[in-house]
Amino acid sequence: MTLSTAGCFGPAGSVPVPDEIKLVLFDMDNVLCEYDRGRRVAFLAELAGTTSEFVYKAIWESGFELLGDSGTLDAADYLRGFGERIGYPLSLDEWVEARRRSMKADRAVLEIARRLHETIDVAVLTNNTTLVADHIDALLPELRPLFGSRIYTSARFKAAKPDPRCYRLCLSELQTTPQTVLFVDDLAANVAGAREAGLFAHHHTSVEAFRQALSAHGLLRDG
Repeated sequence: MTLSTAGCFGPAGSVPVPDEIKLVLFDMDNVLCEYDRGRRVAFLAELAGTTSEFVYKAIWESGFELLGDSGTLDAADYLRGFGERIGYPLSLDEWVEARRRSMKADRAVLEIARRLHETIDVAVLTNNTTLVADHIDALLPELRPLFGSRIYTSARFKAAKPDPRCYRLCLSELQTTPQTVLFVDDLAANVAGAREAGLFAHHHTSVEAFRQALSAHGLLRDG
């Protein structure tokens, strides 16, 4: 078995090492779903009676969102701070609705996840506040039937990707070892962090390349 053309490398990040993958760990945004941050920002700006540029700078450019992703702020403080920064008393329902509008399930990747789930374990690790996991059934209801309770946000572990601690703590929760896990993310930095933590990792750029990587591991068969 060779992985040299699959864009999927072992823990060392150099020579691929054949191993039995027992779990595929998926990123969420721009892997399991298409994520349109601009649409989310525009909805928030309309609520707050301000501009998209103001909202983006207040939340994302300022680094505030990372405070939620890393668990530095708990859910209540994150939501309160979010509203304060955009100058609007944002409710939980409004935050969820803004997030929901930005997400569209990627049916092709979800079908791959479904096929994988017939023979191995699957789970989700996304850089997000715990609010995302708490309200995933409203945000992206397609995930629950596939992943059950194995939908984790980085905030739960008080560390965000690409910090190797984030992956290791997630795998501890899943009671599995890095050498038996394939991680999939659209961001190269997060893929590098996973490899540093000892996982196999695939940089997601297309459904076809993902299928090839899985096939190289013997995880996805025709049909």
